[in-house]
Amino acid sequence: AVTAPFYEVENSEVIIVIGANPTENHPVAATFFKNAAKNGSKLIVMDPRGQALKRYATHMVQFNPGTDVALLNSIMKIIVDENLYDREYISKQTSGFENFKKHLNSFSPEIMTEITGVDPSLVKDIARLFANTKKGIIFWGMGISQHIHGTDNARCLISLCLMTGNIGNRGSGLHPLRGQNNVQ
Repeated sequence: AVTAPFYEVENSEVIIVIGANPTENHPVAATFFKNAAKNGSKLIVMDPRGQALKRYATHMVQFNPGTDVALLNSIMKIIVDENLYDREYISKQTSGFENFKKHLNSFSPEIMTEITGVDPSLVKDIARLFANTKKGIIFWGMGISQHIHGTDNARCLISLCLMTGNIGNRGSGLHPLRGQNNVQ
């Protein structure tokens, strides 16, 4: 479910859009994303396809179709390896983090590049950007949820927000883009 409205990007420093083409499907939200990017927010667009929003993106990640989980796990692996996670938030608000860290051991960007097609240096840049802000927000569309790995995709995005403490603050959170309010 939505933890922040789309207009909260006005307060965001880092915006991730994955599995969605807001310019085509959510034009009002896309206008807010474009304006935020014009005002200095880092816009990271992750999509196997090219799309119009990439003109505003500081980082365009065109990964191999169906490799979302591998890509997201490799981002989280960097956050763990470089100790960029929010220890205080994790200890107060989550459980099972030590097991999760072990799970990420096999997802280094150097190994995952063969699967995802994404350069490891780009993965590291994105991980550092998102982990080093408390004003990071993630938007996803049905390219994430209506997928053979939809549940795993959503869990990865939730984990990314939780491990960095990017939830519950202005300019942060999770927002699945949907067509109607009652879809969720």
